[in-house]
Amino acid sequence: MKPSSIGVRRIVLGLLGVVLIAAMVYVVMRSGPLAPTRVTVVQATEGRLTPALFGIGTVEARRSYLIGPTVAGRVRAVAVDVGDAVKAGQLLAEMDPVDLDERTAALDASVARAGSAMAAADAQRRDARARKELAAVNARRYVELGQQNFISTGAVEARLQEQASADAIVMAADANLAAARHDQQRLVAEGAGLRQQRANVRLLAPADGVVTSRDAEPGSTVVAGQAVLRVIEPSSLWVKVRLDQARSAGLAAGLPAQVVLRSNPGRANAGKVARVEAVSDSVTEERVALVSFDQAPASLSVGELAEVTLSLPSTENAVLLPNAAIKRMQAQTGVWVIDAGALRFVPVRIGQSTLDGQVQVLEGLKPGTTVVVHSEKEIGAHSRIKVVDALVGRTP
Repeated sequence: MKPSSIGVRRIVLGLLGVVLIAAMVYVVMRSGPLAPTRVTVVQATEGRLTPALFGIGTVEARRSYLIGPTVAGRVRAVAVDVGDAVKAGQLLAEMDPVDLDERTAALDASVARAGSAMAAADAQRRDARARKELAAVNARRYVELGQQNFISTGAVEARLQEQASADAIVMAADANLAAARHDQQRLVAEGAGLRQQRANVRLLAPADGVVTSRDAEPGSTVVAGQAVLRVIEPSSLWVKVRLDQARSAGLAAGLPAQVVLRSNPGRANAGKVARVEAVSDSVTEERVALVSFDQAPASLSVGELAEVTLSLPSTENAVLLPNAAIKRMQAQTGVWVIDAGALRFVPVRIGQSTLDGQVQVLEGLKPGTTVVVHSEKEIGAHSRIKVVDALVGRTP
């Protein structure tokens, strides 16, 4: 082989190697570990937010009644069933009165006897008063006669003693009458208590409502306070909703609400926050609010799940960004800004946010600034980046 042919071959092979190395470097720089990080960006805008809070809740009754006896006993009858509509004062169930009727009859007889005893004591009192008046008249007359020395001193003293005795008898008669009156009052009070006990065995509806539970049947023995029936007022239904504490700023009574029931997901029911509970759940880190309906749906059921959206007042003008643009670096909250092609981390102070991911930037950023929203991997101040429309797939 001629030396010139060998030299040409070496030159060709060298050129091929250079081209191959350049191609490898190009591939590595474009799609390998040294390739620039692809990012999506957004221009910071200025505007107002209409923030909202979202939570999941359950339908509960504000006014729910447990209907049961005040003393232990046996259920005699239950007049209603689950789902029945009842009126205030309607008989729902009855307990066995045992001997209350007989005790009431005996106490009525005792009251009548006490009335007779009081009449007798009053008659004795009137007789004692009459005797007292007669003794007083005789005593005055004897005193006058004694002063004129017509009768002896002993006779006068005897009449005065009779007057004192008559006074004592009147006092005793007054005491007997008062005792008889008090005894009658005691028996009347005991009779009223027995009648109240007799009335308590009739379990009545405290208000218009619907029976939601029947917890005892006739013949069952229940203790004092144990529920035989449960009744709720349908007009008092509301939603007990739980909200994340970290996103509950602005939660207050009176906020307008939209309630979507699981039974009818296509309809939003208007309402408002009726009350915010003063005690939060420290385990789940949630706050609890009670949301009432402006007009309760006809098919509303207790225990049904509901999605609740609470509308907060609109904010003042501020810089707005997607929530995904907010990052945390070294205990600071901020955003990555592209300035003259270079990355720079800018600390910001954020305010309220919306359910669709918009957040209010109160300090640290001006409108029109280019901010990184998403990146395919972690970026730093010296990262090489490439701005793309979306991080879907990879480009060579």
